[in-house]
Amino acid sequence: MTARSVLQQADIARALTRISHEILESNRGLSSVDGEADLVLLGIPTRGVLLARRLGAILDGIQPGAVAVGALDVTMYRDDLSKNPTRASSPTEIPPGGIDGKTVILVDDVLYSGRTIRAALDALNDFGRPRAVRLAVLIDRGHRELPIRADFVGKNLPSSAEERINVRLSEIDDSEEVTIG
Repeated sequence: MTARSVLQQADIARALTRISHEILESNRGLSSVDGEADLVLLGIPTRGVLLARRLGAILDGIQPGAVAVGALDVTMYRDDLSKNPTRASSPTEIPPGGIDGKTVILVDDVLYSGRTIRAALDALNDFGRPRAVRLAVLIDRGHRELPIRADFVGKNLPSSAEERINVRLSEIDDSEEVTIG
C-alpha cells in the first residue's frame, strides 16, 4: 500500500499557529510570575519535542519569556515495555523553575491509544505538581484504549488500526509532511 500525504509543510505550520492561538485563548493570554514562565510546554520525544519547540517559538514571538519549553521522556513509564521493543531513552529536560503550580502542556506528534500520554502523566509525578495538565497533538487518529483526549489538535485523522501515520519534520527527517498508508 502506498502512503499518501495528508499534510505538507505549510499545513503543519498553519496547524501549529492555530494550536498556539488556541493555547493563548485557553490560558487567557500568557503571563509570567516573578520572571518565570507560568506555561510550560513539555515535548514527548522524539517529534513531540520538536513540535513543542516550534509552538514555544510561536508563543515567544507573541509574548517573550512567558513560555518555557522542555522534554519529558516516558520510555521507562510505559506499560507495554514487554510487548514493544524499547527505543533509546532521551533526556528529560524540565525548564528552570520546574512545573509546580504551572500549566503544563504535553506535546506529541500522534495521539493513538493514549498509552504514551498515560505514561507521561505518570512521569510528571516525579517532577512536581502542575496546576493543570493539557495535551496538544499534531494528529489525533482515534483508536483510544484509555480515556484520554487532546485539548489542542492540529488535525483529526480517522484511520484504521492497520494504517500507519508517519510524521516527518525537517529537523530530523529529509522532508516535512504527514503521511498515512
